[in-house]
Amino acid sequence: MAQNDTIPTPPPTAREERNIFLFLAVFLAPILAVAGVGSLGLSIWIWQMFFGPPG
Repeated sequence: MAQNDTIPTPPPTAREERNIFLFLAVFLAPILAVAGVGSLGLSIWIWQMFFGPPG
C-alpha cells in the first residue's frame, strides 16, 4: 500500500481570502451573469428564428 507523503498546506491568510473574495465579487460574478443572460438571449433569438415570435 502506498504511503501518503503529501505535505499539508497552511490555511489561507486574511489577505489571500480578501483577494479571492474581491476577484469573485468584482470579476467572476459579473462575467458569469453577463454570459448567462447573453446565452439565454441568444437561445431565445435562435428559437424565434425557427418557430417565429410568440403570439
